[in-house]
Amino acid sequence: MIRILIADDHVLIREGLKKIIKEDSLMEVAAEAQDAREIFERLKQGKIDIVVLDLSLPGKNGLEILKDLKEQNPNLPVLILSMHPEDRFAVRALKAGASGYLTKESAAQELIKAIRHIVQGRKYVSPTLAENLALYLQEGTERPPHETLSDREYQILCLIAGGKTMKEIAQRLFLSISTVNTYRSRVLSKMNMKNDADLIRYAVQNRLVD
Repeated sequence: MIRILIADDHVLIREGLKKIIKEDSLMEVAAEAQDAREIFERLKQGKIDIVVLDLSLPGKNGLEILKDLKEQNPNLPVLILSMHPEDRFAVRALKAGASGYLTKESAAQELIKAIRHIVQGRKYVSPTLAENLALYLQEGTERPPHETLSDREYQILCLIAGGKTMKEIAQRLFLSISTVNTYRSRVLSKMNMKNDADLIRYAVQNRLVD
């Protein structure tokens, strides 16, 4: 039996995933969590074979949680399930140790297949993502400016581009406004841009926001 931990802060999403997983008699949802604290509590309570992790959890973002998971449980496979398109976060997630990346819109068709694939010790990516990874790893390939950002800086960029104020970003990420402003300054400097309008224009052009 494959024992699965679902980490998502939306009850309806968790219920939908459980319904999909029930279709396979060799899988069961052994635990659920809605934030980082609950994830690590559930892992202490019983054996888990794979974590299905949402990137947009409250408090610590999914990439940070993923890195913590891999540090504490290096052999525990993690499948990222996100509302964000692959070209926004998938490469970062795989670099951070994820065993696969699925968008939520493809979960109904691919979730069970992805879990089976991953628990066998393999990676699971879509053909489109596989092509993007090949290009990313190709020596001499010029990479876009946003790929020079750290995960936190990239998150700040996306939130600014999504119309969030410094106060809203600080509240969402549990950071001080001064810390958010520091990250914003780093983003502007690394990307050689002058203001938020430049960041928003870039993010739209590169499909980093909806």
